Amino acid sequence: MKEQSIIFFDIDGTLLDDDKKLPQNTKKAVQQLQADGHTVAIATGRAPFMFESLRNELNINTYVSYNGQYVVANGEVVYKNPLDLNALLKLTKVGLENNHPIVYMDHEDMKANVPHHDYISESIASLQIDQFPTHDPYYYQDREILQSLFFCSEGEEVYYQNNFPAFNFVRWHPLSVDVLPKGGSKAKGIEQAMTALGIAKVNQYAFGDGLNDLEMLSTVTHSVAMGNAKDEVKEVAKYVTKSVDEDGILSGLKMVGLL
Repeated sequence: MKEQSIIFFDIDGTLLDDDKKLPQNTKKAVQQLQADGHTVAIATGRAPFMFESLRNELNINTYVSYNGQYVVANGEVVYKNPLDLNALLKLTKVGLENNHPIVYMDHEDMKANVPHHDYISESIASLQIDQFPTHDPYYYQDREILQSLFFCSEGEEVYYQNNFPAFNFVRWHPLSVDVLPKGGSKAKGIEQAMTALGIAKVNQYAFGDGLNDLEMLSTVTHSVAMGNAKDEVKEVAKYVTKSVDEDGILSGLKMVGLL
């Protein structure tokens, strides 16, 4: 048997296609990796409750969620990196003044600071998940907010990047950005998982396609960008495979010699 490796997969645009479906050949490839003794993990910007069914379907119990801010290894929480509360409240205040709402997220749920906003409805609907944020403007109280969703049009986040140095703003939808602690990334989360699992860097692999995968794909030893990835993502990856809907996962795993 090959030496044990760990393979981190992004979800949207990597494991799941544009219709948020898991291609059958991708599922078979993941099952073959596991049968060969490798560890299959997820690295995503999603909250844990947004991909529980996918974890169950693929029998995955190691994951980096919230872009590295909440990390679970073999079913155990090994790392949490919450947002700075004072800075978050200031962001909320300025956002409301500009009609830019926010959704607070912990490991269990998400709540919006406004009763309704078209930007929230449209962007969350694109994820095709069962959960939708309900209204609770004080959800940040007495809990760790691990990530927030901030809703503004493309380009408008530049103002917030310049005025809120405690945060990173990473766009995932034309109407929404992820709000992360400054310096937070999937790469940092993977480091925490690897410390817990003790798997050598030479045996680490990662697949991704989005802007929130840049740090991960530029640091993990064997990195693969999907064919549908943004150009800047392809530039930092060691390999570029086919698109997700062209059996890109299967092709990429063959490319790096895991299958």
